[in-house]
Amino acid sequence: MTPVLITMAAEQKSAEVTDWAARIGWVVGLLLFVVFVYWLMRQGWKWRGSLQSDLPELPTAPAEPGEAKLTMTGRYHGSTTAGQWLDRIVAHGLGTRSRAELTLTDQGLVVERPGAQDFFVPAAALREARLDKGIAGKVLAEGGLLIVTWAHGDKLIDSGFRSDHAAGQSEWVDTLTNMIKTTEGTAR
Repeated sequence: MTPVLITMAAEQKSAEVTDWAARIGWVVGLLLFVVFVYWLMRQGWKWRGSLQSDLPELPTAPAEPGEAKLTMTGRYHGSTTAGQWLDRIVAHGLGTRSRAELTLTDQGLVVERPGAQDFFVPAAALREARLDKGIAGKVLAEGGLLIVTWAHGDKLIDSGFRSDHAAGQSEWVDTLTNMIKTTEGTAR
């Protein structure tokens, strides 16, 4: 009896695929759907950028920004309207995530981003620095992101950064806060 079962088991195999046209149709349909969804997302990104077209050009760093108080390497996670952590700003490349190198000088904050547009936040435009847990599209543990609030035109912007060495982010908050208080004191 055992040889009969072995023979029956050896003879069993999966059914041949006979309807290749249906399978190819499903694969092509799925690929077209994925391309369509991607196109819709891209159109939404462009639409958001056109809605924010009133945002002035980003300032560039001065030729001589001065001596560095602090430097940090890490990631730039994007910018949002201040206080609205899900309202991403995409105009002028502010929505593009990238590696970043931050340099804080007496003149302001220099943000260098390889593969994306660099920008400069003048010291007079800095409003607040804090540690937070999230910004549009990125949520980390409490205090995982350095959020810098700054004025650009008539809009307040929150920009989120994550240091390669997260322990140093609290020093950034303290230094930026002191710098903001000093700048506000001299402006009065």
